[in-house]
Amino acid sequence: MIRLWIGLFIAFAIYTCMVYYYCDKSQKTEISPSSNALVGWNIWQNKNCQSCHQIYGLGGYMGPDLTNLASDTTKNDLYISSFIKYGTAKMPNFNLSDSEIAKIVSFLKWVDKSGKNRVSKEKVTWTGNYKLDN
Repeated sequence: MIRLWIGLFIAFAIYTCMVYYYCDKSQKTEISPSSNALVGWNIWQNKNCQSCHQIYGLGGYMGPDLTNLASDTTKNDLYISSFIKYGTAKMPNFNLSDSEIAKIVSFLKWVDKSGKNRVSKEKVTWTGNYKLDN
């Protein structure tokens, strides 16, 4: 049993080092979230959005990674708001107000400006997992 815990600790330490090593070093300044983005962040956490969606490649695999959703030129605020407001077959409708939805969109815009998901669309499988070899 102790070997299992040691193995898990070593795996966690290696993963942590890789996250810091492979992070996007081109961004030198920290971008503080606006008050709307902070409220949106709280809504994101309270509704447990990370259980299905990923940010920076971390989170659930049921929904897409939303790290750079706001800068996707094929999508706009109305597109994002519609998914949040009405849900889909897999995403429930959380019955949020328009104000709450706007704050979640502000949060997603802040996430988009604060970092990049370095995994290309070609490396994401239909299950949401990443192909690391190629």
